[in-house]
Amino acid sequence: MSEVVKVNANEYVIKKSGTMNTDCTLYLNEKLLKQVEQEAINQIKNVSTLPGILGKAYAMPDMHSGYGFPIGGVAAFDFEKGIVSPGGIGFDINCGVRLLTSGIQSKEIEKNKKNILEDLFKNIPSGVGSETKEKLTKQELFELTSKGIDYAISNSIANKKDKDATEDLGCLKGSNDFLSQRAIARALAQIGTLGSGNHFLEVQIVDEVFDEKLAKVWNLEKGSITVMIHSGSRGFGHQIATDFIKTFLDAKDKYKYNLPDNQLACVPIQSNEGQKYLSSMNTAANFAYVNRQMMTFKTREVFDKYGIKLDLLYDVAHNIAKKEQYKIDNKLKDVLVHRKGATRAFSKGNKILPDNYQSTGQPVILPGSMGTSSYVLVGNKAEEKSFGSVAHGAGRVLSRHGAKYSLSYDSVMKDLTDKGITLRTQSKSGVVEEAPQSYKDVSEVVNVLEKNELARAVVKLKPLLVMKG
Repeated sequence: MSEVVKVNANEYVIKKSGTMNTDCTLYLNEKLLKQVEQEAINQIKNVSTLPGILGKAYAMPDMHSGYGFPIGGVAAFDFEKGIVSPGGIGFDINCGVRLLTSGIQSKEIEKNKKNILEDLFKNIPSGVGSETKEKLTKQELFELTSKGIDYAISNSIANKKDKDATEDLGCLKGSNDFLSQRAIARALAQIGTLGSGNHFLEVQIVDEVFDEKLAKVWNLEKGSITVMIHSGSRGFGHQIATDFIKTFLDAKDKYKYNLPDNQLACVPIQSNEGQKYLSSMNTAANFAYVNRQMMTFKTREVFDKYGIKLDLLYDVAHNIAKKEQYKIDNKLKDVLVHRKGATRAFSKGNKILPDNYQSTGQPVILPGSMGTSSYVLVGNKAEEKSFGSVAHGAGRVLSRHGAKYSLSYDSVMKDLTDKGITLRTQSKSGVVEEAPQSYKDVSEVVNVLEKNELARAVVKLKPLLVMKG
């Protein structure tokens, strides 16, 4: 990694050379850099070679190798002359996370916590290929993917406050005209399902408070219960990504891009193929917003049974491309920001934010692993330093194969039990793959974000009940 040069204790740079169009900034400290694979370094360098890239290519402190872009990769492209690449968004389009608050102290659910976990497990389908009994018709799917959260409101699954607390107000402008029959078929039975892999539902406790004033505003008092839901667009988004990667590869000769890696298959944003992809990507994003909203509805059903009301603090997208404006070389430019395993972190006063977050800044929800802590942060100076982006979680340090090779189900379960964490899962192998040892230290990730003034920590959450696919 001789090409990686230290700027300070929490920032490194790869200087433009060869076919690179710009520098790469890596928001890492020495410990986290040692955990980054050479492949991930190569991938962020490859991102910097893409046509129309503006500013720098960024890697967040949770960076690790992915498909095309590294996970934790952020890049912005000139909206008129740049490209769009599904590899810079991901297969699980709008994989994201939301946090529900209760204002209820953890001691008030102590006697019912095991029953609550069992009820959640019964109420919310999880696991590989999980499906729901409430299957959509094709017409309902098209309405859902066009209207987003408004569809959920009209079907009494969401309320106006939920909409105001969801990124994009829960809807992006898209079209169902370009969806394959395979994508449609995969969506019909998966609304309101958790899925597998790193997706989870956790009941958590506010463990530490770093900003008393903001924590109070956001109903995050120390010792209170929260619920975090992490999932995405399921097979629907995956199929859309798969379909368009093939389309983009077929168009490779048409646009004469000399790509360093076919996983970076791309087309001009303003091309016919590019516009079709972005429109379809938005339908998958809307599906994901409603998917998490449906699970919120089902979670509320469980907590209502025990006399507990849950409010949505915020819902953020991780794998997405967004048209935004930033000042580049002293000029305000329209850009398409690719966030691959990265999330928005807008500060107070950002006009994109809903009214209720104008005075505080955006809640940034950063999950750890099932045996460690998660954080709620608030946007600080990310708009100036990283196209408004921060890390999306802890980031893997062990591959799924590596975890299964070096860890056992019994040892992972014992570790969780020793920490007072109760787990319910569909898959023993999935538990091993998602063991805390498979992930970087989330506190290190947060520390780097704070040191670089990208975001500030508000509270730290610790898991109590964990539901995995």
